[in-house]
Amino acid sequence: MNSISNMVRERLISMQDLEYKSFVTPLIPSVNPTQIIGIRAPKLRSLAKELYMSEPVEPGGESPAQLFMNALPHVYLEENNLHAYLIENIKDYDGCIEAIDRFLPYVDNWSTSDSMRPKVFRRHTTQLYEQIQKWMKNNHPYTIRFAIEMLMTYYLGEHFQSDHLRVVAAIRSNEYYVNMMSAWYFATALAKQYEAAIEVIRQGALDNFTHNKTIQKAIESYRVSDEHKNELRLLKR
Repeated sequence: MNSISNMVRERLISMQDLEYKSFVTPLIPSVNPTQIIGIRAPKLRSLAKELYMSEPVEPGGESPAQLFMNALPHVYLEENNLHAYLIENIKDYDGCIEAIDRFLPYVDNWSTSDSMRPKVFRRHTTQLYEQIQKWMKNNHPYTIRFAIEMLMTYYLGEHFQSDHLRVVAAIRSNEYYVNMMSAWYFATALAKQYEAAIEVIRQGALDNFTHNKTIQKAIESYRVSDEHKNELRLLKR
């Protein structure tokens, strides 16, 4: 671990909120409680911005942000989430993909996976979709989860294609956090692209868990009309 990583870890530990740690620890069961410091996201984002904007210690050297991201694997959940927030700040598309590909194998929880929504992706949706398809073929559950989230984040609006629904529907996994993200994706699709999404539901293209969880989430959503909720109730398995 380099000196920047030591400095960052000391900063993180100094920001500990024990009450928040007690709240968040049961929500992330895949992470050992001893590896959770307890820091709210806004404070982590603020530190990420500070770190990202910091100049290299030596002229021509790597930035503090890059030095920290090079120090894999991290120990604490908050180090991983800080890493994710730093990736969000990367403005070069290829550099962002490279950083994500290097980081994803170390992601071991939904909180870190769901913390990366790089703004640069909005300008590169054609290339990104090709990359999403590669991530979906990966065996690592949080890489697959991240891929589905990117499809949900950037492709349910103007870039939506009905084929995207089939890609997610074809996923078969024994991993709870993969299937939960698939359900979240379809529930969001029902809110934004109802006619296309409901057709997939009617055809029974999803596994039982994802199918029923999708309907549950959609019924709980304020973005789905009462009329559509009534139809969804009839489709429960």
